[in-house]
Amino acid sequence: MRRIARTRTSTANSAMGLKHWLTQRFELSRGGGAHNVRPMEGLRGFAVFLVFLVHFVTLIHPWIEQQARLLRFASAVHTIGNTGVDLFFVLSGYLIYGSLIGRAQPFVRFMSRRVERIYPAFTAVFAIYVALSLLVPAQSKIPAPLGAGLLYLVENFLLLPGLAPIEPLITVAWSLSYEMFYYLAIPLIIALLKLRERSVTWRVLFFGALALAIAAYCAVNGGHVRLIMFISGILLFEAAGRTRVPTPSATLGLAALAVGLACTLLPVQGSAGFTLKIGILFVTFFVLCLACFRNPLSWLARAFSWTGLRWLGNMSYSYYLLHGLALNIAFKLLGFVLPPADYGWGLFWLLLPPMFLVTLVPTGMLFLLIERPFSLAPRRGAKARAGAVTPETT
Repeated sequence: MRRIARTRTSTANSAMGLKHWLTQRFELSRGGGAHNVRPMEGLRGFAVFLVFLVHFVTLIHPWIEQQARLLRFASAVHTIGNTGVDLFFVLSGYLIYGSLIGRAQPFVRFMSRRVERIYPAFTAVFAIYVALSLLVPAQSKIPAPLGAGLLYLVENFLLLPGLAPIEPLITVAWSLSYEMFYYLAIPLIIALLKLRERSVTWRVLFFGALALAIAAYCAVNGGHVRLIMFISGILLFEAAGRTRVPTPSATLGLAALAVGLACTLLPVQGSAGFTLKIGILFVTFFVLCLACFRNPLSWLARAFSWTGLRWLGNMSYSYYLLHGLALNIAFKLLGFVLPPADYGWGLFWLLLPPMFLVTLVPTGMLFLLIERPFSLAPRRGAKARAGAVTPETT
């Protein structure tokens, strides 16, 4: 009996030690001084899991391509998963705008912090992709002519793919050009229009009109309508601190999330249809985040504050950058053990958890070895949280 008791004690101590080790490395808020930090971290984790689903259903396709119903389901999951990036844009709009509207910051220092936040992890993953392109030239995206290849690498390193019609070397890196554009534009808009001196009503009307103008243009001519998701975050910041704005209930927040995700499946095509879907996400993600931020003790906010989800959110930038490559390699290895064939729903659900766990290993290492020491350590506490929200900045 004593031996059993000692074994149980040892196991419990080991579990506590592991939890302490993980907490020390993946807990960034340390309890958080701001009331909305914990659900915000969880929302980032939820968003990056949506992005994982996009790549999972894409890569599993050879194993389910004869299953018509499953393929339709996978296509729907792919469409819904793409909204993860839009949620990141909302959160980025919220925090970056909030950090700038409260006090003036030198533009050069602000941008240097953004570069410091983005480039260490990005450079590491960029180097991995370049090395793999050289090792496996058949799958390389780099143009063969030396001049064109160097130009392509420079364009990618400068985060041009996305807003510019350039194929990204790192598939998910297209969103980084959106982030960088926002970082460049918002401090200039605040300074040129003297927004700190304007009333909240004036700022809300301005940004609301700007979002409508961008959406209207993109509905007719096409374009980068997803930029308005940053404005959704800006309006979220303005609303979150105003007691006159009613707080959505947790039920309404969840309903808004469900409606936003479901509406991406609307059978509307073209630039007008895509703009409509982004417009719905603009509103529904606003309601979801406002419900969580204004009432952090609600069951919805507490659900997004679950520790595992928050830790995933804290390492979401590293995960966002590297999980696609890890997943691709995992599926290639699976092909040697289980060649693609006509499998069904069972394999789909059976592979989902282990494939997700597999992606956590290299992305966690990237976070611990590169992102945290080089991007997070110099700025602790509130400053670090103010600059770390999206997969591109977290």
